[in-house]
Amino acid sequence: MKENRNEIEIQATAEQVWKVLTDLDKYSEWNPLLYRGVGKVEPGETVEVSAKTATKDMKFICKVTEVEPYHKFAWKFHVIHPLLFRGLHIFQIESVDEHKVRFIDREQFEGLLLPMQAKDLEANGLSAMVAMGEALKKRVA
Repeated sequence: MKENRNEIEIQATAEQVWKVLTDLDKYSEWNPLLYRGVGKVEPGETVEVSAKTATKDMKFICKVTEVEPYHKFAWKFHVIHPLLFRGLHIFQIESVDEHKVRFIDREQFEGLLLPMQAKDLEANGLSAMVAMGEALKKRVA
């Protein structure tokens, strides 16, 4: 398994950050990594996102696996077949104080093709996550 993780503190409430993160239709206005989103962040729902890293532009059909309002949601996805390449994207919001949160963005990857993708995921995937965190911070402010 490979995991990419980024954390950023945002001067906002958990509710403010949650509202931006779960409004997939507006991702195109601010999100440089997941630049297009369609669907609802609700357990069992299917969402479609388009992602861009430095080397790839991909469309993912994701299944929402977990939702804890104002705290956490996650979706899983695969490419071609789950045995070849699959991932879990976890979006987490932790309150630091009344008006500050820590946004934790994690992606976990597995599958037979992972060794061929690991270098790209580490270099380009992680930098794209950092850019998304910075963009979220600007959007909420």
